[in-house]
Amino acid sequence: MRLRLSALASVALASVALASVALTPFALSSQFLVNLATLTAFSAFIGQAWNISGGFGGLTSFGHAAYFGVGAYVAALITTRTGLSPWLAFPAAACLGAATGGVIGFASFRAGLRGSYFALVTLAFAEAFRVIANSAGFTSGGLGIHLPLRPGIAALQFQDRRLSYALVLALLGLATAIALQLRRGRFGARLIALRENEDAARALGIDVVRVKTTALALSGALTALGGVVYAQTYLYIDPGIAFGTERSVEMLLVCMIGGAGTVLGPILGAILLHAIADTARLWIDLPGVAPMLYGVVLLIAVWLLPGGVVALRTRLDRG
Repeated sequence: MRLRLSALASVALASVALASVALTPFALSSQFLVNLATLTAFSAFIGQAWNISGGFGGLTSFGHAAYFGVGAYVAALITTRTGLSPWLAFPAAACLGAATGGVIGFASFRAGLRGSYFALVTLAFAEAFRVIANSAGFTSGGLGIHLPLRPGIAALQFQDRRLSYALVLALLGLATAIALQLRRGRFGARLIALRENEDAARALGIDVVRVKTTALALSGALTALGGVVYAQTYLYIDPGIAFGTERSVEMLLVCMIGGAGTVLGPILGAILLHAIADTARLWIDLPGVAPMLYGVVLLIAVWLLPGGVVALRTRLDRG
């Protein structure tokens, strides 16, 4: 009973601390600091999207940039080609992201791919998408797409960075709520069972292909929403930005550092990663520093905290 109360108290304390950190940017007047908070929340969001399949399901993907790019191009094309409201890009991108994840997942899992083979296939799909976007006419090829500057909520372009932060925070809340439901629900239990022992889960009657494909489709839908936000924030995308491996690496990193397969892992990982990277940029003004730091932080995390920052408390309790 005491242990349960202690655990509940720890969860409550952590929730209050995270809520305080999340709400702090609304009280800031510095657009620069709010922008840093927005970037951190954005990394946490796309990391949580990756975590849905890669963390809870063990479906390690190196190609989540495919879904991110789909969402970014949907937003760009809706804004520049149709003249429709950019807000419509959210449901459209979610549907296409889910469809893309569903197709990639069904094809891969029906073929029995898992582990490193599946990871390499996802990377190949992302690269194929990049090549297609680089040569297709409707994407303007390598020139990319410039979105028109039309400040206003209707155009999904916010002059006050706190509104952008609020939008990203809402998406992070949605992704975290889904992760929490996976942790507690039946579908999540099936997904975790597949991660731990796929053969045993299949023997228990779990439809392996269906569960894995659904998880990847859900992850793809959320990741595509991140692409919409990126396109509407920076008003320019090209194949390298949309489908480049850097975005996939960022999603994977925040989960590995924070704790893959946990609800709070991507959030803590994003905070730690951006705190280190952004602080380093202030002191070291050299190109290529951020990727190098990402690699160093990942090596340290894997070496000292194989379960991520979330597992630190468990190790301290045992020690």
